[in-house]
Amino acid sequence: MKINAWFRQIHRWLAIAFTLGVVVNFIALGGGEEPDFWVYLLALIPLFLLLFTGLYLFVLPYALKWRGGRRVSERA
Repeated sequence: MKINAWFRQIHRWLAIAFTLGVVVNFIALGGGEEPDFWVYLLALIPLFLLLFTGLYLFVLPYALKWRGGRRVSERA
């Protein structure tokens, strides 16, 4: 698998982890008492990683264009 495919796969799994972290946050907030600090981190850590992988995937087609390579969709 190429590095671009790895980034896409990691980005997808991070999106699932972020969604689960948000669900856990809502459940913890509905419990009545203030949740522990680590509960908030369940959503924040994947969110920051999603930012970096998303920025990489966003810039990738432009970087290939600047380098004079073929478009990502043309590669096999």
